[in-house]
Amino acid sequence: MSSAPPRSPTPRAPKMKKDESFLGKLGGTLARKKKTREVTDLQEEGKSAINSPMAPALVDIHPEDTQLEENEERTMIDPTSREDPKFKELVKVLLDWINDVLAEERIIVKQLEEDLYDGQVLQKLLEKLAHCKLNVAEVTQSEIGQKQKLQTVLEAVQDLLRPHGWPLRWNVDSIHGKNLVSILHLLVSLAMHFRAPIHLPEHVTVQVVVVRKREGLLHSSHISEELTTTTELMMGRFERDAFDTLFDHAPDKLNLVKKSLITFVNKHLNKLNLEVTDLETQFADGVYLVLLLGLLEDYFVPLHNFYLTPDSFDQKVHNVAFAFELMLDGGLKKPKARPEDVVNLDLKSTLRVLYTLFTKYKDVE
Repeated sequence: MSSAPPRSPTPRAPKMKKDESFLGKLGGTLARKKKTREVTDLQEEGKSAINSPMAPALVDIHPEDTQLEENEERTMIDPTSREDPKFKELVKVLLDWINDVLAEERIIVKQLEEDLYDGQVLQKLLEKLAHCKLNVAEVTQSEIGQKQKLQTVLEAVQDLLRPHGWPLRWNVDSIHGKNLVSILHLLVSLAMHFRAPIHLPEHVTVQVVVVRKREGLLHSSHISEELTTTTELMMGRFERDAFDTLFDHAPDKLNLVKKSLITFVNKHLNKLNLEVTDLETQFADGVYLVLLLGLLEDYFVPLHNFYLTPDSFDQKVHNVAFAFELMLDGGLKKPKARPEDVVNLDLKSTLRVLYTLFTKYKDVE
């Protein structure tokens, strides 16, 4: 974990806070040097195990020369999986999300395994997302202290995720042991629970090498680990509604709903000489959605508040998110859909938003 330099001095900040941050950073650096050597050693052992999966690995190595105890088991991601573009994208999206959430804390995460294992960043991340304060020590230099902090953080995560019934594919030892697969499972679950404003790549699967020491020798096996499925399935863990039923069991009625919504939106957009023929694509950049809300509530939306000709994913998400804010201002509930789902041409999400508007404004002339 690195700390970005402050933009300007803050006289009110007590000096002790800076000292604690420095000590925490120093302690973390010393601990990480040892951890880095252990992980490097394990990776070398794992590579050898990959190269000879049908035979005991490293037959000439003695137990005291390795970082694994007898019958101990560790896992690592197959190097080929690490190079997979979708895997790299998943890591980048999660890194960017964490750094965005923690920007005010002046925390910059550069590497998930190295910066999240000791619980410090995870604590700050959860506190920001859940708007809570965890009762943990700020500076934890010892391994015992780090694991105690992790235990507290992960118990809080479990309390949040338990109502969803999601499987917890991580624990204190795997996170503290810098198991990237466990860390990714944890972050994906947090992103889903808090409906993070990001688009996770779908169907990300990695090959994991399991290395185990038996009688002083390393043996390996390979398993396939699914990190993400589809956005629909992952978000589908939330409550189902009438649109889920329409899509699954009544496609004929779905077409009637689409026609009704097209008639409804065009009744108002035609006032601006605009016309919609495809609900899925024409609302994806948020422009028509913003203009429609202005027409329904009879006000002019200042053009500087949104992008009239968005040319990037982020600009489109901004537009849809802004439209959601206008809906809240108009007394509507927060849409079940995420802005990213609408931008990603998820028809069900777009229909949910438009149907919410239809329900309230269907009689508006």
